[in-house]
Amino acid sequence: MKCRNLFFVSLLTCFIFGSAQANWQYPGNYIGDGWYEDDGSRFVISFRGGASIANATIKNRIGSLTSEYYIDPSSGTVVSAEFFDSCASTGGCEGFIYAGVGELAELPASKDFSSFSFSAGASIGWTLPNKPQWRMELGWDHITENEYNASPLFDGDMNLTGGDVSGVSVHVQSGSVQSKVSTDIISAIAFYDFFDGLQKPLRTAIPYIGFGLGYADSKTIFNLSDLYGDLSTSVDLQNFGELDEYGILQFYRSETNSANVAGVIAFGVSYGITDGTFLDLGARVAYIPKIKWALSNEDDTRQRDWFSAENVIYANFMLGLRFEF
Repeated sequence: MKCRNLFFVSLLTCFIFGSAQANWQYPGNYIGDGWYEDDGSRFVISFRGGASIANATIKNRIGSLTSEYYIDPSSGTVVSAEFFDSCASTGGCEGFIYAGVGELAELPASKDFSSFSFSAGASIGWTLPNKPQWRMELGWDHITENEYNASPLFDGDMNLTGGDVSGVSVHVQSGSVQSKVSTDIISAIAFYDFFDGLQKPLRTAIPYIGFGLGYADSKTIFNLSDLYGDLSTSVDLQNFGELDEYGILQFYRSETNSANVAGVIAFGVSYGITDGTFLDLGARVAYIPKIKWALSNEDDTRQRDWFSAENVIYANFMLGLRFEF
């Protein structure tokens, strides 16, 4: 995003040093004798920053992946085959019987995604000639890193087959995760400012609403731990980590990018400080269909989906400055 930042800084510099020659403060048709007919059109540039609240539903995206389990019938305690082998060697798993094989894809997430972070953005655009209540803006918003940490990651009932309790549903927990996600949104938004006339009034609160579409680029950083030992016996997963001296799989740190179409709505209030300078207090709510977390191998040439955030809502509450030339 450094290139985008440089673009906006360069553009602002052009506005500042070129405004005197461009006569942006006198838009419209030239009448004569130094007079212009103002049609209300303006070039617009704005900067903003504030807080962001994120919410989404976490979905299991493992796909087909089985694991073996043992159960203590007297207590109902369920352990993975890896943990059973470890404790059986010390006599700590007396009374456990082979429970069977189950699909990890059946397990739901232990909790959904909810996080607080910060956001910042900038926009350029214009107000329409003879309809200055309408603003069209091309904007960029950056939502800083939100954390999603869960231990266990998946937690729920699983149907087992092929064991002494075949056909019975048992309670299973799987995995532990520490992760972060950051998102950049480039959007085109149409705004409507609620005022009459061709010029916005000074020292007056002017409500506005906006709606638009955008492109969202989300980056996830993902650290998975096999806290319950049910993942380490999978031959396929051993491509995404290394077995330690205890036979537990240590997964590689994984990074994934998700590209989506985003829907954006905005609302707020602006307040004219001087002619062409406005304080802007508002909210932008962005909807993103899916952000995914995936395991990566050591050289990042192979990935396997693990879970995703579905129906992501970012609510950004920001204070900014808007300049209209």
